[in-house]
Amino acid sequence: MDSTVKTLYGHQEGAEIGYNPHKPGRPSHAYHTHMLSSLRLVLRVDVLPGDEYNVAHATDGLWKLLDHLGPGRRPALLRGDKSRGIERVMARAEQMNLAYLFRLRLTANVKRDFLRTMRHSDWADAGQGWQGKETSLRLHGWSRHWRVILLRRKLAGGRTVDEANPEQLQLTFTEIGPDKELWEYAALVTSLDSEILTLGQLYRDRADAENVFDELKNQWGWGGFTTQDLTRCRLLAGTVALIYNWSGVSVSLADANETPGWSLFMRLAELEHHREAITSRPLLLSAIARKTQHAG
Repeated sequence: MDSTVKTLYGHQEGAEIGYNPHKPGRPSHAYHTHMLSSLRLVLRVDVLPGDEYNVAHATDGLWKLLDHLGPGRRPALLRGDKSRGIERVMARAEQMNLAYLFRLRLTANVKRDFLRTMRHSDWADAGQGWQGKETSLRLHGWSRHWRVILLRRKLAGGRTVDEANPEQLQLTFTEIGPDKELWEYAALVTSLDSEILTLGQLYRDRADAENVFDELKNQWGWGGFTTQDLTRCRLLAGTVALIYNWSGVSVSLADANETPGWSLFMRLAELEHHREAITSRPLLLSAIARKTQHAG
Protein backbone atom coordinates (compact mmCIF):
# COMPACT_ATOMS: atom_id res chain seq x y z
CA MET A 1 0.00 0.00 0.00
CA ASP A 2 1.35 3.41 -0.93
CA SER A 3 0.38 6.90 -1.99
CA THR A 4 1.83 9.08 -4.72
CA VAL A 5 1.36 12.75 -5.52
CA LYS A 6 0.40 13.97 -9.00
CA THR A 7 1.16 17.66 -9.34
CA LEU A 8 -1.53 19.58 -11.26
CA TYR A 9 -1.41 22.78 -13.29
CA GLY A 10 -4.42 24.84 -14.31
CA HIS A 11 -7.98 24.37 -13.10
CA GLN A 12 -9.05 20.78 -12.51
CA GLU A 13 -11.63 19.21 -10.25
CA GLY A 14 -10.00 17.93 -7.08
CA ALA A 15 -6.90 20.11 -7.50
CA GLU A 16 -6.31 20.89 -3.84
CA ILE A 17 -3.24 21.95 -1.91
CA GLY A 18 -1.97 19.10 0.23
CA TYR A 19 1.24 17.22 0.87
CA ASN A 20 3.48 17.82 -2.16
CA PRO A 21 7.18 17.24 -1.44
CA HIS A 22 8.24 18.03 -5.01
CA LYS A 23 6.42 21.34 -5.43
CA PRO A 24 5.18 22.57 -2.02
CA GLY A 25 2.06 24.69 -2.28
CA ARG A 26 1.12 23.38 -5.73
CA PRO A 27 -2.34 21.72 -6.05
CA SER A 28 -2.31 17.99 -6.65
CA HIS A 29 -4.21 14.72 -6.77
CA ALA A 30 -3.45 11.88 -4.36
CA TYR A 31 -3.17 8.38 -5.85
CA HIS A 32 -3.74 5.68 -3.21
CA THR A 33 -2.60 2.36 -4.67
CA HIS A 34 -2.91 -1.24 -3.48
CA MET A 35 -0.64 -3.71 -5.23
CA LEU A 36 0.39 -7.36 -5.06
CA SER A 37 4.09 -6.66 -4.82
CA SER A 38 5.56 -10.04 -5.75
CA LEU A 39 3.34 -10.28 -8.86
CA ARG A 40 3.51 -6.53 -9.61
CA LEU A 41 -0.26 -6.42 -10.08
CA VAL A 42 -2.23 -3.27 -9.26
CA LEU A 43 -5.42 -4.31 -7.48
CA ARG A 44 -6.94 -0.87 -6.94
CA VAL A 45 -6.11 2.80 -7.35
CA ASP A 46 -8.15 5.58 -5.74
CA VAL A 47 -7.68 9.10 -7.13
CA LEU A 48 -8.62 11.68 -4.51
CA PRO A 49 -8.18 15.45 -4.15
CA GLY A 50 -4.74 16.56 -3.05
CA ASP A 51 -5.81 17.38 0.50
CA GLU A 52 -7.01 13.77 1.00
CA TYR A 53 -3.52 12.27 0.98
CA ASN A 54 -3.44 10.74 4.44
CA VAL A 55 -4.31 7.23 5.56
CA ALA A 56 -7.74 8.23 6.84
CA HIS A 57 -8.87 8.58 3.22
CA ALA A 58 -6.74 5.76 1.79
CA THR A 59 -8.08 2.95 3.95
CA ASP A 60 -11.69 3.28 2.74
CA GLY A 61 -10.66 1.88 -0.63
CA LEU A 62 -8.57 -0.83 1.03
CA TRP A 63 -11.43 -2.23 3.12
CA LYS A 64 -13.74 -2.18 0.08
CA LEU A 65 -11.14 -4.10 -1.91
CA LEU A 66 -10.66 -6.72 0.81
CA ASP A 67 -14.42 -7.15 1.23
CA HIS A 68 -14.74 -7.61 -2.53
CA LEU A 69 -12.00 -10.25 -2.62
CA GLY A 70 -13.53 -12.21 0.24
CA PRO A 71 -11.75 -14.26 2.93
CA GLY A 72 -10.54 -16.93 0.50
CA ARG A 73 -8.74 -14.52 -1.86
CA ARG A 74 -7.32 -11.91 0.47
CA PRO A 75 -3.54 -11.33 0.57
CA ALA A 76 -1.47 -12.94 3.30
CA LEU A 77 0.11 -9.66 4.43
CA LEU A 78 -0.59 -5.93 4.44
CA ARG A 79 2.61 -3.90 4.06
CA GLY A 80 2.90 -0.14 3.99
CA ASP A 81 4.95 2.90 4.86
CA LYS A 82 4.92 4.97 8.03
CA SER A 83 1.57 6.63 7.28
CA ARG A 84 -0.12 3.21 7.69
CA GLY A 85 1.42 2.44 11.07
CA ILE A 86 -1.51 3.72 13.13
CA GLU A 87 -3.81 1.86 15.49
CA ARG A 88 -7.01 2.19 13.47
CA VAL A 89 -5.41 0.33 10.55
CA MET A 90 -3.73 -2.32 12.70
CA ALA A 91 -6.87 -2.98 14.75
CA ARG A 92 -9.02 -3.36 11.61
CA ALA A 93 -6.47 -5.73 10.08
CA GLU A 94 -6.53 -7.90 13.20
CA GLN A 95 -10.32 -7.99 13.11
CA MET A 96 -10.05 -9.38 9.57
CA ASN A 97 -7.31 -11.86 10.60
CA LEU A 98 -4.81 -10.18 8.28
CA ALA A 99 -1.13 -9.98 9.14
CA TYR A 100 0.52 -6.58 8.73
CA LEU A 101 3.96 -4.99 8.64
CA PHE A 102 4.16 -1.21 8.73
CA ARG A 103 6.86 1.33 9.35
CA LEU A 104 6.41 3.65 12.32
CA ARG A 105 6.91 7.37 12.42
CA LEU A 106 9.91 8.29 14.55
CA THR A 107 7.92 10.17 17.15
CA ALA A 108 9.33 11.40 20.44
CA ASN A 109 8.26 8.23 22.26
CA VAL A 110 9.86 5.99 19.62
CA LYS A 111 13.08 8.02 19.79
CA ARG A 112 13.17 7.71 23.57
CA ASP A 113 12.89 3.94 23.24
CA PHE A 114 15.74 3.95 20.76
CA LEU A 115 17.95 5.97 23.10
CA ARG A 116 17.16 3.58 25.94
CA THR A 117 17.99 0.46 23.91
CA MET A 118 21.24 1.93 22.53
CA ARG A 119 22.82 1.11 25.88
CA HIS A 120 22.13 -2.59 25.34
CA SER A 121 24.41 -4.91 23.40
CA ASP A 122 21.95 -7.68 22.50
CA TRP A 123 21.06 -6.37 19.02
CA ALA A 124 20.34 -9.15 16.52
CA ASP A 125 21.37 -9.31 12.87
CA ALA A 126 18.62 -7.90 10.61
CA GLY A 127 20.48 -8.29 7.30
CA GLN A 128 22.02 -5.78 4.88
CA GLY A 129 24.02 -4.13 7.63
CA TRP A 130 21.01 -3.56 9.87
CA GLN A 131 20.70 -4.63 13.51
CA GLY A 132 17.36 -5.22 15.20
CA LYS A 133 15.85 -5.43 18.63
CA GLU A 134 12.31 -6.40 19.62
CA THR A 135 10.29 -4.34 22.05
CA SER A 136 6.69 -3.53 22.95
CA LEU A 137 5.40 0.01 22.67
CA ARG A 138 2.23 1.86 23.52
CA LEU A 139 2.44 5.23 21.83
CA HIS A 140 0.29 8.24 22.58
CA GLY A 141 -3.28 7.54 21.46
CA TRP A 142 -2.82 3.76 21.33
CA SER A 143 -5.13 1.64 23.47
CA ARG A 144 -2.58 -1.12 24.14
CA HIS A 145 0.98 -2.30 23.50
CA TRP A 146 2.01 -3.53 20.04
CA ARG A 147 5.01 -5.56 18.88
CA VAL A 148 7.68 -3.21 17.51
CA ILE A 149 11.01 -4.04 15.86
CA LEU A 150 13.68 -1.36 16.26
CA LEU A 151 16.30 -1.29 13.49
CA ARG A 152 19.59 0.54 13.34
CA ARG A 153 22.43 0.72 10.81
CA LYS A 154 25.81 2.40 10.99
CA LEU A 155 26.19 5.00 8.28
CA ALA A 156 29.18 4.59 6.00
CA GLY A 157 31.61 7.32 5.08
CA GLY A 158 32.94 8.26 8.49
CA ARG A 159 30.74 11.34 8.84
CA THR A 160 31.28 13.40 11.98
CA VAL A 161 29.52 16.24 13.73
CA ASP A 162 30.28 19.87 13.03
CA GLU A 163 31.16 21.17 16.48
CA ALA A 164 30.15 24.69 15.50
CA ASN A 165 26.69 23.58 14.41
CA PRO A 166 25.59 20.48 16.38
CA GLU A 167 21.99 20.87 15.21
CA GLN A 168 22.80 19.93 11.61
CA LEU A 169 21.74 16.31 12.14
CA GLN A 170 18.14 17.12 13.08
CA LEU A 171 16.81 16.42 9.55
CA THR A 172 16.87 12.67 10.29
CA PHE A 173 16.99 10.73 13.51
CA THR A 174 20.61 9.68 14.04
CA GLU A 175 22.73 8.79 17.03
CA ILE A 176 26.40 9.61 17.50
CA GLY A 177 28.47 6.88 19.12
CA PRO A 178 31.46 7.35 21.46
CA ASP A 179 33.91 7.14 18.55
CA LYS A 180 31.89 9.58 16.43
CA GLU A 181 30.20 6.88 14.33
CA LEU A 182 26.74 7.75 13.00
CA TRP A 183 23.68 5.47 13.19
CA GLU A 184 20.38 5.70 11.33
CA TYR A 185 17.18 4.19 12.63
CA ALA A 186 13.83 2.73 11.59
CA ALA A 187 10.95 1.16 13.50
CA LEU A 188 8.49 -1.50 12.33
CA VAL A 189 5.19 -2.54 13.89
CA THR A 190 3.83 -5.98 13.05
CA SER A 191 1.48 -8.79 14.04
CA LEU A 192 3.85 -11.43 12.65
CA ASP A 193 5.79 -13.66 15.03
CA SER A 194 8.75 -14.06 12.65
CA GLU A 195 12.32 -13.43 13.76
CA ILE A 196 13.98 -10.06 13.29
CA LEU A 197 16.07 -11.11 10.26
CA THR A 198 12.95 -12.19 8.36
CA LEU A 199 11.00 -9.05 9.21
CA GLY A 200 13.86 -6.78 8.20
CA GLN A 201 14.15 -8.41 4.79
CA LEU A 202 10.38 -8.54 4.35
CA TYR A 203 10.13 -4.78 4.69
CA ARG A 204 13.18 -4.13 2.50
CA ASP A 205 11.48 -6.15 -0.24
CA ARG A 206 8.97 -3.33 -0.39
CA ALA A 207 11.56 -1.28 -2.30
CA ASP A 208 10.70 -3.24 -5.45
CA ALA A 209 7.12 -2.00 -5.18
CA GLU A 210 8.41 1.58 -5.29
CA ASN A 211 9.75 0.84 -8.77
CA VAL A 212 6.23 -0.02 -9.91
CA PHE A 213 4.84 3.27 -8.63
CA ASP A 214 7.64 5.11 -10.40
CA GLU A 215 6.90 3.24 -13.65
CA LEU A 216 3.18 3.95 -13.48
CA LYS A 217 3.68 7.63 -12.84
CA ASN A 218 6.63 8.41 -15.11
CA GLN A 219 6.62 5.67 -17.77
CA TRP A 220 2.97 4.68 -18.15
CA GLY A 221 1.31 8.08 -17.95
CA TRP A 222 -0.20 8.55 -14.51
CA GLY A 223 1.54 11.89 -14.26
CA GLY A 224 1.08 12.85 -17.90
CA PHE A 225 -2.63 13.36 -18.62
CA THR A 226 -5.06 16.10 -17.64
CA THR A 227 -8.84 16.08 -17.35
CA GLN A 228 -11.29 18.70 -16.24
CA ASP A 229 -13.36 16.41 -14.01
CA LEU A 230 -12.30 13.92 -11.37
CA THR A 231 -14.46 11.08 -12.73
CA ARG A 232 -12.60 10.81 -16.03
CA CYS A 233 -9.28 11.17 -14.21
CA ARG A 234 -10.16 8.15 -12.07
CA LEU A 235 -11.25 6.23 -15.17
CA LEU A 236 -7.98 6.96 -16.97
CA ALA A 237 -5.87 6.12 -13.90
CA GLY A 238 -7.64 2.78 -13.58
CA THR A 239 -7.23 2.12 -17.30
CA VAL A 240 -3.49 2.81 -17.13
CA ALA A 241 -3.19 0.40 -14.19
CA LEU A 242 -5.17 -2.25 -16.08
CA ILE A 243 -2.99 -1.95 -19.19
CA TYR A 244 0.09 -2.10 -16.97
CA ASN A 245 -1.23 -5.35 -15.50
CA TRP A 246 -1.79 -6.73 -18.99
CA SER A 247 1.53 -5.81 -20.50
CA GLY A 248 4.26 -5.36 -18.00
CA VAL A 249 3.81 -7.57 -14.95
CA SER A 250 3.82 -11.22 -14.02
CA VAL A 251 0.56 -13.02 -13.35
CA SER A 252 -0.23 -16.53 -12.21
CA LEU A 253 -1.76 -19.06 -14.53
CA ALA A 254 -5.28 -20.21 -13.81
CA ASP A 255 -4.02 -23.76 -13.21
CA ALA A 256 -2.48 -23.80 -9.76
CA ASN A 257 -0.25 -26.70 -10.79
CA GLU A 258 1.48 -24.56 -13.39
CA THR A 259 4.47 -22.44 -12.48
CA PRO A 260 3.39 -18.80 -11.84
CA GLY A 261 5.29 -15.88 -13.29
CA TRP A 262 4.05 -15.58 -16.89
CA SER A 263 2.81 -12.26 -18.26
CA LEU A 264 0.23 -11.49 -20.88
CA PHE A 265 2.32 -9.54 -23.35
CA MET A 266 5.84 -8.62 -22.29
CA ARG A 267 6.80 -12.24 -21.60
CA LEU A 268 6.18 -13.01 -25.27
CA ALA A 269 9.28 -10.97 -25.97
CA GLU A 270 11.32 -11.89 -22.91
CA LEU A 271 10.26 -15.18 -21.39
CA GLU A 272 12.66 -15.53 -18.51
CA HIS A 273 12.82 -12.06 -16.94
CA HIS A 274 10.70 -9.10 -15.94
CA ARG A 275 11.65 -5.98 -17.89
CA GLU A 276 11.22 -2.44 -16.65
CA ALA A 277 9.21 -0.04 -18.80
CA ILE A 278 12.14 2.25 -19.54
CA THR A 279 14.15 -0.63 -21.05
CA SER A 280 11.32 -2.61 -22.65
CA ARG A 281 9.67 0.32 -24.42
CA PRO A 282 12.13 0.34 -27.38
CA LEU A 283 11.47 -3.37 -27.81
CA LEU A 284 7.70 -2.88 -27.71
CA LEU A 285 7.87 -0.02 -30.20
CA SER A 286 9.71 -2.33 -32.60
CA ALA A 287 6.75 -4.74 -32.34
CA ILE A 288 6.75 -8.49 -31.86
CA ALA A 289 5.83 -10.13 -35.16
CA ARG A 290 6.62 -12.90 -37.62
CA LYS A 291 7.28 -12.20 -41.25
CA THR A 292 4.69 -13.83 -43.51
CA GLN A 293 4.05 -14.00 -47.25
CA HIS A 294 0.70 -13.96 -49.02
CA ALA A 295 -0.34 -14.71 -52.55
CA GLY A 296 -1.51 -11.13 -53.00
